[in-house]
Amino acid sequence: MTVTTDWAPDLAATLPADGAVPTLVGRVWDPEAGGPSVVVVRDGTAYDVSGRFATVRDLCEHIDPAVMLAGVPGEPLATVADLLANTPPEGRDPARPWLLAPVDLQAVKAAGVTFVVSMLERLIEERARGEADAAATVRAEITAAIGGGLDELVPGSPEAQRLKEVLRERGMWSQYLEVGIGPDAEIFTKAQPLSTVGTATEVGVLAASQWNNPEPEVALVVASDGRIVGAALGNDVNLRDVEGRSALLLPKAKDNNAACAIGPFVRLFDDGFALDHVRAMTVSLEVRGEDDFEMVGTSSMRAISRDPADLVGQLIGPHHQYPDGAVLLLGTMFAPSDDRDEPGMGFTHHAGDVVRISAPELGTLVNRVRASEECAPWAFGVADLMRNLAGRMLL
Repeated sequence: MTVTTDWAPDLAATLPADGAVPTLVGRVWDPEAGGPSVVVVRDGTAYDVSGRFATVRDLCEHIDPAVMLAGVPGEPLATVADLLANTPPEGRDPARPWLLAPVDLQAVKAAGVTFVVSMLERLIEERARGEADAAATVRAEITAAIGGGLDELVPGSPEAQRLKEVLRERGMWSQYLEVGIGPDAEIFTKAQPLSTVGTATEVGVLAASQWNNPEPEVALVVASDGRIVGAALGNDVNLRDVEGRSALLLPKAKDNNAACAIGPFVRLFDDGFALDHVRAMTVSLEVRGEDDFEMVGTSSMRAISRDPADLVGQLIGPHHQYPDGAVLLLGTMFAPSDDRDEPGMGFTHHAGDVVRISAPELGTLVNRVRASEECAPWAFGVADLMRNLAGRMLL
């Protein structure tokens, strides 16, 4: 498989550009340490703070992680520019540090069908039974049957219940409508702890998939007591043909090698950045292919049908605990339907596609698409991390 090499991320675009001074935390593979180090970004340099916080999870458990981090000087490890330059796998110098995903021991979860557009696209996948060439016809039928007016509908409300009854009478009810406008959100496991990839590396889709797409999202970082302590960008890569065949195949459609990207850094909540900023955020997507294909789009968090705090409440609480915290991808309204290859076939990834997901408050997450089977295998797990930290006297 041929892949382009001129896709290195831009430093200025990687970092937030909303005018505030962000509190950015990340993870770097440090060859001298033989493992990952937690870093804070200050004035374009990554400072190693792993002597104080062995994991990002440990940092996020503090009552105010940003304040706690501000009191730790750290040791300069590398500039962010150098880390970015050494992260793409094809040109990496293994003797120099490179960027990793900025989360570690947290459970990686995702909320689905949280925007009306994506809800309708999931319904289309279901009725098309994973066949891309049937999607255009099914989309027209569903749009005509449901009509507009769903944007203001509150999931679980009496109005939503009445719509549910009407759609059931028309034979249009679906499991996707249930989680889209019903009282209970769809929250599923996207990836295992330590398995996510970061920026400037490859993101994977199964080689057998013929209909798939990126899902640009905001990811919330949640402490074990349910506090939302920060946010990052995420790509909840989706295999539409697999999920469309059966919702029971969701794990196969979602949880594959290199199929979840998070980054470039976690921006911790502080005096200049809070959950209300997330609620007002606009997430942009750009896909560029080696076939000169280009696709752009945006998702406004203002259009989300469930408030982020409500989604976190459905994730964690007396009903379910996460002692190492969690990362929750909030869902996307971006479900590409424009044709790429043949009329009526919609969009699907090609090998070598470069995906850029960005927001002024969080920077830019850049990944290149390859088959999951060809991406670097996930080989450094929790046991490896514990042994490495113990050997460095950090536990």
